[in-house]
Amino acid sequence: MMKKKFKLKDLDCANCAAKMEEGIKKIPGVSDASVSFMTQKMTIEAEEEQFDEIMKKVVSLCAKIEPDCEILM
Repeated sequence: MMKKKFKLKDLDCANCAAKMEEGIKKIPGVSDASVSFMTQKMTIEAEEEQFDEIMKKVVSLCAKIEPDCEILM
């Protein structure tokens, strides 16, 4: 398992953060995820071998929910 933290830029609402978190947790290989509107941070715990693939899915999911939000890698 690998745990990584990312900063978010322009995450505009707490509701969107909750939707992102919910969606990320459903991605296969993700064991845990948290998206905080207050701190503008996202933490993802996932399978190490699949992490890059998982992050691609996370990025596209977040873009659908909050198009202006940027995940700073």
